[in-house]
Amino acid sequence: MRQDRRIRYSVMGTPHFRQAATTALKSETHMQSAQFSWTWQNKAVELGVDTSGQGPTVLLLPALSSISTRREMWPLQTQLSSHYRTISLDWPGFGDRPRPAIDWTPEAYTAFLDYVLEAIAPSPHAIIAAGHAATYALAHARARPTSLGRLVLLAPTWRGPLPTMMRGRRPFFDRLRKAVDLPVLGPALYKLNVNRIVVRFMAAGHVYTDPAWLSGERLREKLTVTGARGARYASIRFVTGALDPVETRQQFLALARQSKIPMLTVYGDQTPPRSRAEMQALAHVEGMQTICMPQGKLALHEEFAVGVAEVIARFLARP
Repeated sequence: MRQDRRIRYSVMGTPHFRQAATTALKSETHMQSAQFSWTWQNKAVELGVDTSGQGPTVLLLPALSSISTRREMWPLQTQLSSHYRTISLDWPGFGDRPRPAIDWTPEAYTAFLDYVLEAIAPSPHAIIAAGHAATYALAHARARPTSLGRLVLLAPTWRGPLPTMMRGRRPFFDRLRKAVDLPVLGPALYKLNVNRIVVRFMAAGHVYTDPAWLSGERLREKLTVTGARGARYASIRFVTGALDPVETRQQFLALARQSKIPMLTVYGDQTPPRSRAEMQALAHVEGMQTICMPQGKLALHEEFAVGVAEVIARFLARP
């Protein structure tokens, strides 16, 4: 019988690591922020990047979602930066800057990640990727296995919210994307789905374990992200599955099987059932270490950063 590689993680952190995490949090003021430009379809896309710490390079890739930016990786970044040079950056079409009107596709994100690993974070010791970013990182690891040392998948997903809820793609998804792209109707439809009530409802249901976690300043920051000029183009494509890197679970698992580097999957015990089933399937991939944290949903790296960082630190320090 195949050994179940899932590990139920329950330790709250060793004193040594808690001290290191405290020190790293104090160093958040040393985060260096910059901006870079990447071109796609002859349009320049301005993106933010944050760097902190010294040591082997660790690249942190945020999830692709309507409320995601590189800042969701800050809790991990500040804790790992005591031993690593950490880099977090925004995906094109997402982030906290104005975004051009582009028909974003998986090909664009594949090309962008190739660019990042050539020009910004070449040959990193590790990539830490959340949500859909994890599947793009898996695809890169399969195609270019010598370009990174190891890979951490945080609540990895490969299918957008609507295809996940409806168990597949539907023809009206295309019509919905076209409607949101329209000049007048589009912004109105988009705002209906990213207002304060909807964002809090969706976050409580799928993203954060504590419904009160996304409130106050955190909520204001997330709502500001959704209001950035041009935010609707990538957002609607993610929601409807147009940014899905693969089309089936079999293809998703094949990426992991064919990636010949050390890999770790981390997910939370309260992850929504359909997304959790995809993450659990990775546990049976040869060479994959899988850890289920006692708490957490899709953004466990934000909400429970100390515990997640400890797990990651152990994995990164392995010979």
